[in-house]
Amino acid sequence: MEYKEIIDQLPYGPEFRFVDRLHRVTEDGVVGEFTFLEDMYFFKGHFKQRPVTPGVILTECCAQIGLVCLGLYVLNESDTSIIKLGLSSSEMEFLLPVFPNETVMVTSKKIYFRFQKLKCEVRMHNSKGELVCKGVLAGMIKLDKA
Repeated sequence: MEYKEIIDQLPYGPEFRFVDRLHRVTEDGVVGEFTFLEDMYFFKGHFKQRPVTPGVILTECCAQIGLVCLGLYVLNESDTSIIKLGLSSSEMEFLLPVFPNETVMVTSKKIYFRFQKLKCEVRMHNSKGELVCKGVLAGMIKLDKA
């Protein structure tokens, strides 16, 4: 499966898709990037004087790259209308802020994929290579043929 195909299959609209590019996707993990552009909706109200990306959005970015893209690759299913996704747990630690127009790199390492549950260790770095956040995310991903 081509990396662009994986991004095209993501079940998010453009205003809530936090994946710009995938650099590597294997059965064991993913590396991808996203740029938080200054005109994104959440920057308007998340600290008026000095906008910062909310932690929940950083978590979502890690989940989209680290769980959903990996899940789509592992399932290798062309009809994504029958794929069901759901975040089941997250444990994140936030170390540095992400400001408007910053590009981040997310690296995900699969811990396991069994019984339709995918669990990964994720790390997000900024363009300086500094660790922004890290954690463990898990989600359910399955094909619903009915």
